[in-house]
Amino acid sequence: MLKQQMGSESDLQQFVVEQLSNVSLTVGSPPPSQPESLPKYRRGSERQRKVSATFMSIDQLREAAGGNKKMMHTTGQIHEDDIAEVVIVCEPDLNNNVMGSIHPHGALYEKPVNVEVSRDQHRRFREAIRENGVHCLTVHQILMHDTDCNLRARHELEELAATRLTYTLDKEHSADDLKEEDTFYLGEKYKSEVLAEMSTEHLIDMILTVPTVHLKPSLRDTGFTASYQFNPLTNMQYTRDQQITTAKGIVMGRLRSLQRQNEVELMEFCFKKLGLDIAGTVRHPGFLEGGDFYPAGKDLCMLGVGLRSNVEAAEQLMREDLFGTTRVAVVEDRFEQDQARMHLDCIFNIIGKNIVVLADDVIGEDKPLRRLVTEYERSDNPDHHSPALGCYRISRREVEFSKYLEDNGYHIIKLTREEQLEYGCNVLNLGHGNIISCHREASRKIIKDPKFKGRMQVVPFNSITSMYGGLHCSSQVVRRISPAPKRAVGGFDKPPLASGLNFK
Repeated sequence: MLKQQMGSESDLQQFVVEQLSNVSLTVGSPPPSQPESLPKYRRGSERQRKVSATFMSIDQLREAAGGNKKMMHTTGQIHEDDIAEVVIVCEPDLNNNVMGSIHPHGALYEKPVNVEVSRDQHRRFREAIRENGVHCLTVHQILMHDTDCNLRARHELEELAATRLTYTLDKEHSADDLKEEDTFYLGEKYKSEVLAEMSTEHLIDMILTVPTVHLKPSLRDTGFTASYQFNPLTNMQYTRDQQITTAKGIVMGRLRSLQRQNEVELMEFCFKKLGLDIAGTVRHPGFLEGGDFYPAGKDLCMLGVGLRSNVEAAEQLMREDLFGTTRVAVVEDRFEQDQARMHLDCIFNIIGKNIVVLADDVIGEDKPLRRLVTEYERSDNPDHHSPALGCYRISRREVEFSKYLEDNGYHIIKLTREEQLEYGCNVLNLGHGNIISCHREASRKIIKDPKFKGRMQVVPFNSITSMYGGLHCSSQVVRRISPAPKRAVGGFDKPPLASGLNFK
């Protein structure tokens, strides 16, 4: 279709050149000669949104949002199979992830990792997302954006970096040991001067590595000697976990691992910079990690609880009406709680409107590793409301998970434990069964199932799964189209509604 509208193939090539010349690339993005910036034209492609997804920058997303008030939505997703519009990812970094690779187990990694290979595999993952017409923004891209021409953006990044950089006096000394003029070099004013002179890339390094400078008074005239300690964000590549995106919007989570506490604040900074509203935040005693959440329509969403997320978080979200669905299925991992299956998305995924994949060793009421569902249903009767659950009340208790899925009309494609442990379930659904997977054998099993009518694309990801997460773990969809757009004149889809996000 695209070729027909452009005329000859040379006309198409000219169109691509013009598109490239018109794009204002985001600050810090690679130059056009690098693979990530080049368009991926496929002969016979019918989807113009592929072109716009390749070329649209953050500025262009903002511009488009201002032109259509009906599309001035913020965030949200109703069903995992709705068409994804905007996905946020974080590419592995040669600073924080290299530090993690020095001692993988201490960084919560599954096995040793080659960070250079991880970076290349993640780049190919981003290309696959964009080739499917989805706007894929990276955390690094968002942090860099506008800092060269907007002093406010630069100042806000410096302020974030200041919260990550710490100057502290060595424990063997006290402030009484310092000369009066030396106390300045431990203070916030000196830190601000230091950060103001740093490049934007250097500021981002501060944010991702969280350095502490231990200062010791010197016996010489140099004032201080310094030693350095880092608390790097070694799991920032997994952008699924810091939040969930419900029908009500983005809800910031609360992570179990001490190593990951700073990630939530960083993602919240990115969302606010993009102008995306935060619907709510999970508080103590709740724990919530995004790999445990699935939207399954206006009527239903699912939240896994067990090793990472807990019932207290589920109750808070119901109490504050942050799910936005009629029913909430809390899927309890009561009997296993294994690190290799820490989240619901390790053993389960929604790959169509009524099709799921599920690890076969949790299927059946007699299985030792089964999951149990407690369903909560919204009630309009004030007599049924409670301080603990708000307008929700329990409607079903401890139903075996696969039975619950079948009761709700889902067709289950079973994957073996071996396939699941190699992230066969941990796929990314871009909508209408358009799946990106990292496990070839599991993918073949899925496409052979007569009920699955979608498209399956396999990308290499083994270097990133070595850090304990797959494709679903490595992506956060902040906006999906529901329902699907109608065809426009000429056979094209309507422009991608990612441009309708409320970018400020």
